[in-house]
Amino acid sequence: MGISLEEIGKSNYEAVCDLDVTDEQEEYVASNMWSLVEAHYNSGYICKAICQNGQPVGFFMWVLENSSKISIWRFMVDKRYQKKGIGREALTQAIDAIKQSPTVKEIEICYDPKNPVAKEFYSSFGFQEVSLDEEDDDMLAIIRL
Repeated sequence: MGISLEEIGKSNYEAVCDLDVTDEQEEYVASNMWSLVEAHYNSGYICKAICQNGQPVGFFMWVLENSSKISIWRFMVDKRYQKKGIGREALTQAIDAIKQSPTVKEIEICYDPKNPVAKEFYSSFGFQEVSLDEEDDDMLAIIRL
C-alpha cells in the first residue's frame, strides 16, 4: 500500500492544502490550510501528511495537551482515497509514533456522537468513550498507554 506519515514542508504543503473530504464530511473536518496555520503559531502541534507512495492523500494533526496526554485534533483522507484502508493504516502509524514519547500515557480523539462509523472505527483501535466534551458536542475517547 506504501502508506507513510511525512513531514509537511515547502515541497508538499500545497498538495496537503488541496486535499478535500466529501461534501457530507465537510462540517466535521477543519481545512488543512487552517490547521497548518494554527500549528505554525502554537507550540506542541504536530502535523503530518498521510502519503501513499510519497504522494499526499491525507492529513494528521495532533497536539501535546500536557506531558502525559496527546489529542488527535485533525485526521482526514482525501475523498479520492477513502475506503481503501489508508485511514486505518495511517492511524496505526500515528498511534505508534505517539507511543514513542516516553511520558505520554493517554491519546485522546473526539468525534460526533451521532456518527456510528467513527465510533466503530476508533473503538477498533482501543479508544474507549469517556464523556462528551465541555460543549456536549463531541464524544471524547481515549487510549490509555
